[in-house]
Amino acid sequence: MSTAIDGISNTQLKSPFGTFSLQRFPPGKKEILRAWDAADEFILEHLAEQKCLDQNRKKILLVNDQFGALAVNLNDHILHSWSDSWLTRLATENNLLNNQIEARISFIRSTEALQGVYDLILLKLPKTIALLEDQLIKIRQHINEETVIISSAMTRFIHTAGLKLFESIIGPTKTSLAVKKARLIFTDPDLNIPSISTPYPKIVNLKEFDIELLNHANVFARDQIDIGARFMIEQFGHLPEAGHIIDLGCGNGVLGIMAKRYRPEARIIFVDESYMAITSAIENYKKNCTVQNAEFIISDCLEQVSATDVDLILCNPPFHQQHAIGDQTAWRMFNQSKQKLRKGGQLWVIGNRHLKYHAKLKRIYGHCQLIASNRKFVVLSAIKQ
Repeated sequence: MSTAIDGISNTQLKSPFGTFSLQRFPPGKKEILRAWDAADEFILEHLAEQKCLDQNRKKILLVNDQFGALAVNLNDHILHSWSDSWLTRLATENNLLNNQIEARISFIRSTEALQGVYDLILLKLPKTIALLEDQLIKIRQHINEETVIISSAMTRFIHTAGLKLFESIIGPTKTSLAVKKARLIFTDPDLNIPSISTPYPKIVNLKEFDIELLNHANVFARDQIDIGARFMIEQFGHLPEAGHIIDLGCGNGVLGIMAKRYRPEARIIFVDESYMAITSAIENYKKNCTVQNAEFIISDCLEQVSATDVDLILCNPPFHQQHAIGDQTAWRMFNQSKQKLRKGGQLWVIGNRHLKYHAKLKRIYGHCQLIASNRKFVVLSAIKQ
């Protein structure tokens, strides 16, 4: 996470490859965070100083390039961008367009196979160790002895467990000295290390709900049900009548699947910006629901959802975007839900008490009803008047 510094624009990135205007996505009204961090700056400076791009590199893989900072700077090369985030693709396309750059980039979903052997791999460390493990195991199949692998992150996000993954899956690994609280990670491929299969997706059995869930590596609470979601499900005996339901930010789809048991005739739309989440939700719905009247949409909140007659929206909002913590996503989810609900339709929200979602819902909907609460969570309802 990087914030604006007095006297320096929070949209202008100057690097050895040029000066570019970069925006986070989706853009906020009063955005103070930059679309890059010191780890991006460090890796770009290293590439230029070491002339890593002067050797006719044919294939460059960018991994977790969240807002496209690397893609924009390296636009003279043919790039592959591999990520679990639909928002990463939108941000990259937006920043290329804003800088009048003709894109020469292929976007690869996290659930899709990589293509061929890469000459240079630039990886921004993901938030979860599980996703890093999954990515490194898959990358291992697409390198040779000559592949250059450079990873970067802010120092506080580099941990021994992650470095051990690089060592055990790819090869000998070392880190740079810190520069502006960022470090680079250099990994030399050792093809004598046996290839292994990814342990993901994982299966979780929830006996109390009589449900089995499959969770891909980047699914939140992949080893057990999220305790907030569990508390919300416990209130589903009070769900309103609903023929059209949306599970917004669905993750593995557990809320929508459980709602289906209470409202078996309802049509349900599962929405998330994570490819792994949507893939998990699809597989879980097929496994646990006999009536297959469901739709699965990769979307920036509800932007890609056309329905405007929804009876009920279930939402467990994230309060972070990668490492950046904030309520911007929750605000957008609540506002867009109001647009999609029919008159009299309800938004149900689960959240930590300290997030004070009731205040946001009252501001948007004019009221807020408490469905249930415990020491940590509240389940709230707002009705579109």
